[in-house]
Amino acid sequence: MKDRKKKQEELDALRQALQNAQSVFVTGFDKLTVAQDFELRKTVRGAGGMYHVVKNTIAEKASEGLTAESVLKGLAGTSAVAYTAGDPVALAKALTAYAKANPSFTFKSGLVEGRAINLAEIQDLAAMPPKEEIYAKLLYLINAPAQRLVTVLNAVGRNLAVVVDQGVQENKFSS
Repeated sequence: MKDRKKKQEELDALRQALQNAQSVFVTGFDKLTVAQDFELRKTVRGAGGMYHVVKNTIAEKASEGLTAESVLKGLAGTSAVAYTAGDPVALAKALTAYAKANPSFTFKSGLVEGRAINLAEIQDLAAMPPKEEIYAKLLYLINAPAQRLVTVLNAVGRNLAVVVDQGVQENKFSS
């Protein structure tokens, strides 16, 4: 009876986490050591995410009716989910870097802001610059035309002042 209660609690906790998550990455692993698992969890937390090893049937039941259902249905082998309500790029970067260092860690599928993505798209997501850098570039692009306009307008006034000053110095404006 306790085992059934524990499974239900695990299912409810996972369901709650999946409801709040904007992005979910389903991963597989074989023979990760305790130290490697600890490092992976630390990496995921550093990227603003959470990581849980899940039983495939519990993951499938927990995701029923949610957007994550499409990526958690029909899982096979050892599975884990990494999810975040924050920046999916940071989490994808962290997981991809970890996967490069640990070949036994693999991606199965992903869900970013409600849209299922494949393995190639996960790699593309990980290659993107962070949100802050994208915002900075966007603000620069928005701001650049205004800065150029101000520079041109200031140049007209400055040039006019130089011409008037030269005219005064050469007594071109006599009364």
